[in-house]
Amino acid sequence: MDDQISSEAQVAELELDTVIGFNGHVPHGLKCHPDQEHLIYPLGCTILIQAINTQEQNFLHGHKNNVSCLSISPKGDYIASGQVTFMGFKADIILWDYKKRQLIARLSLHKGKIEALAFSPNDLYLVSLGGPDDGSVVVWSIAKRDAICGSPAAGLNVGNATTVVFSRCRDEMFVTAGNGTIRVWELDLPNRKIWPTECQTGQTKRIVISVGMAGDDSFFYLGTTTGDILKMNPRTKLLADTGPAKDKFSLGVSAIRCLKMGGLLVGSGAGLLVFCKSPSYKPIKKIQLQGGITSITLRGEGHQFFVGTEESHIYRVNFTDFKETLIATCHFEAVEDIVFPFGTAELFATCAKKDIRVWHTSSNRELLRITVPNMTCHGIDFMRDGRSIISAWDDGRIRAFAPETGRLIYVINNAHRIGVTAIATTSDCKRVISGGGEGEVRVWQIGCQTQKLEEALKEHKSSVSCIRVKKNNEECVTASTDGTCIIWDLVRLRRNQMILANTLFQCVCYHPEEFQIITSGTDRKIAYWEIFDGSVIRELEGSLSGAINGMDITQEGVHFVTGGNDHLVKVWDYNEGEVTHVGVGHSGNITRIRISPGNQYIVSVSADGAILRWKYPYAS
Repeated sequence: MDDQISSEAQVAELELDTVIGFNGHVPHGLKCHPDQEHLIYPLGCTILIQAINTQEQNFLHGHKNNVSCLSISPKGDYIASGQVTFMGFKADIILWDYKKRQLIARLSLHKGKIEALAFSPNDLYLVSLGGPDDGSVVVWSIAKRDAICGSPAAGLNVGNATTVVFSRCRDEMFVTAGNGTIRVWELDLPNRKIWPTECQTGQTKRIVISVGMAGDDSFFYLGTTTGDILKMNPRTKLLADTGPAKDKFSLGVSAIRCLKMGGLLVGSGAGLLVFCKSPSYKPIKKIQLQGGITSITLRGEGHQFFVGTEESHIYRVNFTDFKETLIATCHFEAVEDIVFPFGTAELFATCAKKDIRVWHTSSNRELLRITVPNMTCHGIDFMRDGRSIISAWDDGRIRAFAPETGRLIYVINNAHRIGVTAIATTSDCKRVISGGGEGEVRVWQIGCQTQKLEEALKEHKSSVSCIRVKKNNEECVTASTDGTCIIWDLVRLRRNQMILANTLFQCVCYHPEEFQIITSGTDRKIAYWEIFDGSVIRELEGSLSGAINGMDITQEGVHFVTGGNDHLVKVWDYNEGEVTHVGVGHSGNITRIRISPGNQYIVSVSADGAILRWKYPYAS
């Protein structure tokens, strides 16, 4: 054990360059900071602070589980974020210092999940709402970093409260709302109590999902699942009006913001963004965006604002011309694969669920999106000549697309019975090797107009997880979840060697000198094998928890990288068999990892849709 501690001590931290990712499913998760220069939003357990005008990013690490809500204090000094946790366990709220970008305090009282957070107008208090298993509302003192008081958020015979908004003028009043409950609360500081008053809505029974407070506290507006808006008076606690009468907002009013000049910005679950006014709530201006709207955040007074959607798009909208500009995109499903074209680090491609995306490496811009509805893409590879992206799909087809335009070049139908699970190409661009869910490995001859099956190699008993081809195209290795790796002779089209281990193999790499391969999988071991006779040379403990799903090796073969279910990126010295650098930043299971050609970057992708780019730690 002492050896392990001493070797752990020399491990350096891998430097995180940039993140492509935004969790658009967090309600009201996208925030514009009062300095008007930064957007703040959650991604898994991390909070990103993104400069609007430059590429600069900062990361706040501290949550152990996914961030469920986020709030910024009106003066901009503090950020508060809440997380989900396991049933019955305490869920933390973290208070951050915005300027220093560091954790000030952990506030732990709620169980299970933090549903919503709001700061009082003078940064004095923070109010937090617990999730369905908790059901309480708590007021915290920012100065003392401690709870002042708490209370059940809703009455006994109604549903849960899910949203909260503070008064814009007074530090002692806030509103909670949810399923059949709307309450105005008064904070009684000397007695350390909060007093609720139920709002009367008469016959109108609604489930509230969003709430906005007018700048002078005269009214507050509630967005409902049925697509209408309720306007309430916080002093009388009575309903002022409701609308629209006819064309209600499809899939509910999921975001609502009051503008200083009067009127409301309203976002619907169907992606419609509208500017409207009480009492008719008819659209004065409107635009259709992609994905249900989950956040609207104002920049300054709202001359410009930002909108976040469930499909992880962030839009910038200027109020006057009401036109949208897409400023950030990312995957909103688990990313299955990542690949660089041969010899260049300027671009890379990723695939997740129904789409393949091509990214510009240095600017994080999405250059191209290829979508095949209702299918899942399991793997991609660039042809060496750069003329096509070859992709593996769960409908059993192999599809080839042009990387500039996304045009479909050809389809190989019925390539595999139970979906195509892995794919690789040869460097002469004449062959594609595919692996299927049934365990077959198939070699395809690719001509100018034709694609024909050369051989079906039936040895694996379950799905093929990874394929790598030797430089001279005369051999390839396939890893499978049946616990075997097979080295195939691509000239005679038969098996050369089989490697057996008690694991589900997830990834395999050739050492550049091509007399050894390294493998890993669910047993967390990294194994080096002799190609010639299939014997194991050495085994390393790759991870302390969870499978290893991705690995890649440098062109020189001196270092390799791994990533897996422990969320860590590790850089290894090949000869020493030791970890030299560890990268902390992912909050989902890492699914695949690649070193860019020229050893500039390491790019890792994960099950929460994130793409992380790391600085490669050695001078190439």
